Amino acid sequence: MNNKRKLTLVSFLSFFSTPIFAQEKGLDERINEAFTPIADWWGALILHNFPGTEIPTIIFLLVGGALFFTFYFGFINVKRFPTAINTVRGKYDELDKDENKEEGEVSHFQALATAVSGTVGNGNIAGVALAIAIGGPGATFWMILCGLIGMSTKFVECTLGVKYRDVGEDGTVYGGPMYYLTKGLQEQGYAKLGRVLAVIFALLCIGASFGGGNAAQSNQAAMQLVSSFGMTGGNARTIIGLIMMVVVGIIIIGGIKRIASVTEKVVPFMALMYILACIYIIGTNITFVDDAFGMIFSQAFNPQAGLGGLIGVLITGFRRAAFSNEAGAGSASIAHSAVKTKYAASEGLVALLEPFIDTVVICTLTALVIIIFNGDNTVFQYGGEGGVVTIAGQQVEGAAITAAAFSKYIAFSGPFLTIAVVLFAVSTMISWSYYGLQSWMFVFGKSKISDLTYKILFLAFIVIGAAGDMSAVWTFSDAMILALVFPNMIGLFFLYPKVKEELNRYLDAISTMNK
Repeated sequence: MNNKRKLTLVSFLSFFSTPIFAQEKGLDERINEAFTPIADWWGALILHNFPGTEIPTIIFLLVGGALFFTFYFGFINVKRFPTAINTVRGKYDELDKDENKEEGEVSHFQALATAVSGTVGNGNIAGVALAIAIGGPGATFWMILCGLIGMSTKFVECTLGVKYRDVGEDGTVYGGPMYYLTKGLQEQGYAKLGRVLAVIFALLCIGASFGGGNAAQSNQAAMQLVSSFGMTGGNARTIIGLIMMVVVGIIIIGGIKRIASVTEKVVPFMALMYILACIYIIGTNITFVDDAFGMIFSQAFNPQAGLGGLIGVLITGFRRAAFSNEAGAGSASIAHSAVKTKYAASEGLVALLEPFIDTVVICTLTALVIIIFNGDNTVFQYGGEGGVVTIAGQQVEGAAITAAAFSKYIAFSGPFLTIAVVLFAVSTMISWSYYGLQSWMFVFGKSKISDLTYKILFLAFIVIGAAGDMSAVWTFSDAMILALVFPNMIGLFFLYPKVKEELNRYLDAISTMNK
């Protein structure tokens, strides 16, 4: 065992070596000390650079795949955008009622709301602030670009999710990359490869549900609550984590139907309120918008930063976008698989709206608010190490940066943003609990004991995330989300011709209906 692994094991075990009430350090610090070495080790493993470059291998795979699918499907992210809107509106629902073959558990809108709740979260509030704090305004450009091309990837993976899903005798749907990797590659004559990739994906997705879909969310919610209410003491965030654990636990017991019923109400409301607040701030500072966009574009290609600086900004933007919209990770296809339809491509088209809503719209609005607030380093210095910046003499990070921007332009915005952060966190956690559970049952079997075991572990990570420092939690979460790209993208490159067949089948059905 090497020294780093020894350190990780010792740090983790040391948390339990002393009775809690005898510890001089608070629970928050003790949990963070145990978790940080694990997060650092995992982040270094997944985010390694491609040989001879300063760019992580995962970025090449993610961006290369997205560009390929965008060109192969004829810019489907733009050309079929109206069809996607009409599908989610229910304009083509009668296609599923022609025959008695409709399968699934939720509507197109509910599936989209559940998946969006898994992507629209604190990545839009804290993640954008983190990207700008580290990479400056230029990181926004690369986030937007990644969101636009990511729409094509999302279409491919969610179409496959519906095509290769399993439906139980009781009507319960089981879908996602685990199933299209297994069944799809078996059709191609690569059964063993498909099974191996499916198991790898499922295990990584379980970890991602604990990290990006859980710990990162509870982390920002806890930090925002502590900041808003001026809580002190070494146990504050742990206590908040325990409260969130109870709330989320009550919701996730009900399964996908309960989750969908909650998210279809909460997500549109909170997203609309947050968007309106951003639009208000931007509208009252409309004369600065052109300057903000000028900074976004100029600093994305800033020659003064040199090649290393340009690559750094690019990587920061792509990492934050990938974390936020999850295009290429395959996770959202688990939620979309539960849709009521017999045309797989119908849900693929609905799914491409996700990165647009999440990254192109909401992330850009957040970025504009922060850039207008800070201008040309007037409030804090861009390039803060680890995303930590100094505002009014205080070191802040993540959602606190966005909160500072809101508070300047909207009176009593503190409580509003705190509520938004908490709602974003809870909605993301309950959606990701479904993703993780589906992966867990794929590996460990579909039983009540298996179900309960996963949910206990998932709920425990709410407390770990709340207590941990942002740098450790987000390093772990980034790596977990991005790790999914490896097995998922391999499968997409094998199966994209099947998606073309499904798209043509759906478009033919629409054409026939309109005659």
